[in-house]
Amino acid sequence: MTTASTTPAEGPRRARPALLGLLLATAALYLWNLSASGYANSFYSAAVQAGSQSWKAFFFGSLDAGNAITVDKPPAALWPMALSVRLFGLNSWAVLVPQVLMGVATVGVLYAAVRRRFGPAAGLIAGAVLALTPVAALMFRFNNPDALLALLMTVTVYCVLRALEHGRTRWLVWAGVAVGLAFLTKTLQAFLVLPPLAVLYAVCAPVRPRRRFGQLTLSALTMTVAGGWWVAVVELWPAASRPYIGGSQNDSFLELTFGYNGLGRINGEETGSVGGGNGGPGGGGQWGETGIGRMFNAEVGGQIAWLLPAALVLLAAGLVLTRGARRTDTARAAFLAWGGTLLMTAAVFSFMAGIFHQYYTVALAPCVAALIGMGTTVLWEERASRWARAVLGVTVAATAVWAYVLLGRAPEYLPWLRWAVLAAGCAGAVGLLPAARLGRRFALAAAGLSAAASMAGPVAYTLSTVDSAHTGSIVTAGPASAGRVGPGGPRGGAPGGQGGPNGAARPPEGQPGGQPGGTPQGPGGGPGGVPGGTFEARNGVGMGGLLDGARVSAEAKKLLAADADDHTWAAAAIGAQNAASYQLATGEPVMAIGGFNGSDPSPTLARFKQYVADGEIHYLIADGRSGGEGTSSAITAWVESAFTKVTAGSATFYDLTRPKK
Repeated sequence: MTTASTTPAEGPRRARPALLGLLLATAALYLWNLSASGYANSFYSAAVQAGSQSWKAFFFGSLDAGNAITVDKPPAALWPMALSVRLFGLNSWAVLVPQVLMGVATVGVLYAAVRRRFGPAAGLIAGAVLALTPVAALMFRFNNPDALLALLMTVTVYCVLRALEHGRTRWLVWAGVAVGLAFLTKTLQAFLVLPPLAVLYAVCAPVRPRRRFGQLTLSALTMTVAGGWWVAVVELWPAASRPYIGGSQNDSFLELTFGYNGLGRINGEETGSVGGGNGGPGGGGQWGETGIGRMFNAEVGGQIAWLLPAALVLLAAGLVLTRGARRTDTARAAFLAWGGTLLMTAAVFSFMAGIFHQYYTVALAPCVAALIGMGTTVLWEERASRWARAVLGVTVAATAVWAYVLLGRAPEYLPWLRWAVLAAGCAGAVGLLPAARLGRRFALAAAGLSAAASMAGPVAYTLSTVDSAHTGSIVTAGPASAGRVGPGGPRGGAPGGQGGPNGAARPPEGQPGGQPGGTPQGPGGGPGGVPGGTFEARNGVGMGGLLDGARVSAEAKKLLAADADDHTWAAAAIGAQNAASYQLATGEPVMAIGGFNGSDPSPTLARFKQYVADGEIHYLIADGRSGGEGTSSAITAWVESAFTKVTAGSATFYDLTRPKK
């Protein structure tokens, strides 16, 4: 293998059309059946709607245009969607197409990063693997912040690798900008890439040590400015004239960053959360078992782990191949950059005891894909060597056996596929061993069979993912019969491969995916994704109404729309998902009392009473949830004792303009 630090030639003329074909195919795949998910996660869609109506809500990431409370993340991921809705109106495509474009961009950036050192073939392999990773197909079609985070993390690695080529400061500065924007997307998760990349540059950059550390310092300062300007504005802004910071207990974004969204995710001590993992190595909890095997278990494996063992083997092989290279070798640097990022992120995900969702693993997808593209290419170049062929063969065989195990966890899903993958993988692995002696045609046939066997499982899961609707707060890729986990332990997925029941995050009547009366129509012919069944608003005590939305009837929409312009908020509801469902259905601001979990101390009882006295809130939506022993409970008790109850369809409201006599 060549270990020079120069980049390869542009490659054959067909490389550029092949890249264009890859990007167009990725876009077509991710756009397929997109509107079936409606508003996807209504929590974020409500904030997008608010941002399209109010620039103040846009800036802060408020859940409603009245600016009562923000989402529990910084707002960068909301901004592209809110701008899209401003341009095209509120509908499923306007919300979700920006996520698709982020997926296509991530594939393009990954291709560029891998191609520069390993050639177009490696870049195309990496891009295709990323596009066909099940969790990537899920999150690049969903409106959670993880899509933008994955794009920015890929851009960060790309910029660092460019900086490592010639030691140019500007690329390291751009890496700092990308991390800063990633912080404004999902706070401290953005920093998981920093340790491996910073150490890599400090050791391997082709400039003197003093200059290296000066460049890293400048990059850190740039990162601080790119990610800190918004934080400074929020912290300095008078609290009385901005929305409450959702997810915090003291109306502080810094508290949110280092508490609920920071150390709380690691140690499980998340004040105001629905509960942490309470697990150590090998331990279990509400968010699944923690430990070294977490990325491979029944809940996570089908999302990301299909090629994870292969990526680790190819990482080791790449480092062996470059072991004699000089310090500044860019091939070894690429393996260390993607491999270090993969190992760092996977380790944190594996051992974090707090809230963990399977879709977080989309952050690993670019790293896995890059290692597959780079590793297979360099071993193929060395296929004249017996050990290189042996490593390729073992990697293919191990991948086929692992796919057989993963497919076996969903035994009712294409039962023939696991056996076909196993047989084809073993045949391909055996065929690779004598590939160098039996001619190019035989070698390519063995390689093609091996690639098909390795990718059959993730491709099948990806196709199931894009052909299904995904709504609510906890979503998963793949078939419904695969293992799932959420609060309370493992459970079966809803139709369409979703982890748990579908919420009502569908567009209102007249929008794609909606139906008259606002009833969500799911796959299988029944509302809410229940085949032939009926959807009931899950707004009772416990998780109901917390992770999924509520059904909004035509009668309820009519009630809330009446005189809505006379009030800042048409209604208030306990918990953000409940509020979001009514807000999306009516187009009117609905206050989320207590934020996402209903446990944030916002608004206080005194402030809520003042809102009512000033006529700013019309109704309180009665949903059976009191929000525990905090502010939400006190507000509910006061309203129930002081105001008149009215009904609309099967829902109950309290009219805050009609005190009891």
